[in-house]
Amino acid sequence: MSRTVGTGGAQAAPPSPVRTPTRSPVRSPLRGSALHAGAWWVWALGLATAASRTTNVLLLAMLIGVAGYVVAARRTDAPWARSYGAFLKLGLAVIGIRLAFAVVLGSPIPGTHTVLTLPEVPLPHWAQGVRLGGRVTAEGLLFAFCDGLKLATLLVCVGAANALANPARLLKSLPGALYEAGVAVVVAMTFAPHLVADVQRLRAARRLRGRPDRGLKALLQVGLPVLEGALERSVALAAAMDARGYGRAAQVPRAVRHTTSALTLGGLLGVCAGTYGLLADAGGGYGMPLLGAGLAAALAGLRLGGRRSVRTRYRPDRWGARAWLVSASGAAVAALMIWAGTYAPGALHPPAVPLTAPELPVWPAAAILVGLLPAFVAPAAFRGGSTAGGHRRHGEQPPPPIPAVPNPRPPRRRPPK
Repeated sequence: MSRTVGTGGAQAAPPSPVRTPTRSPVRSPLRGSALHAGAWWVWALGLATAASRTTNVLLLAMLIGVAGYVVAARRTDAPWARSYGAFLKLGLAVIGIRLAFAVVLGSPIPGTHTVLTLPEVPLPHWAQGVRLGGRVTAEGLLFAFCDGLKLATLLVCVGAANALANPARLLKSLPGALYEAGVAVVVAMTFAPHLVADVQRLRAARRLRGRPDRGLKALLQVGLPVLEGALERSVALAAAMDARGYGRAAQVPRAVRHTTSALTLGGLLGVCAGTYGLLADAGGGYGMPLLGAGLAAALAGLRLGGRRSVRTRYRPDRWGARAWLVSASGAAVAALMIWAGTYAPGALHPPAVPLTAPELPVWPAAAILVGLLPAFVAPAAFRGGSTAGGHRRHGEQPPPPIPAVPNPRPPRRRPPK
């Protein structure tokens, strides 16, 4: 449709159709292709169980190397994936503290190779068996180092699970009986970064005003506004959750509630006793059956307790074939190390006296290498963003930008006066 512009009767040409450049949609990774968060925890706990069955320095170093390789190959750029370095530093601190205790408080391991002699403090008779200072031997230091390295390996395995498993998705996969606890943990994890950001913002504001941001007085003046902001966010969140129907529960008979409580409590006690049996040197015989019975009772209790939750799950995570392989690799490492402790206990627990170099047993070392399976069967990590849709893979070129669409209507001219 033409339009007469001005008084000259000239007709403006109709606007030409503007074609918006199209591009192929960016393929985003499917949600189902991501590995279940629980599989990473099963794998890490299997490595931790294997670490608890040995004090061989070489085997413990292999477990740390396996966990570190899998984390380097399959972790993402998410904030929780950066926690692995903190667990490594914590493990080094544990080793240092264990060695310091061995030097100051002594070691129960007798030795003949004296490293140094500290002045000994006399203690009363009721403190027999404890000493301060005295002779420090190389055998005692080696025993303390192996003991500290064992605990550090456990921390590294837990850190690997924290770096690989998405905590929000793990809490989302909890059964209905733990729904309220999962919501509380998610809220706490959501509010924690806000507290840190508030502290940084208030300290920066104090520096701009020329006020000190260090010391007890500054801490009190910064802490009160942070606490006030946290309370305001908590009240707002509580009102929003109440408006959306959080906290609703279905009516369950009293007998079902009592049965649920008995099964859950008995199952958790069985899990604790079975775990202690697996971690102890002499509890391998009763640890696994007790752990299995406790898990079965706890799962039955959680299943019954889920009847109180009246909610549905949006796009639940699936436990696929890769999750089975990852979790089975960790369970295989734990089972093979427990079996190795029955036929070759000397290889897993080399003596500190006499002072000898540790040897690498072949079959336990091969069992630990089974833990490398997740580095090859787990889905590839997505760098540069989360695993949700719209983010590209590591190394993939970004799509070309869409140019701005010009205005199809020409500017209106003012008629001459």
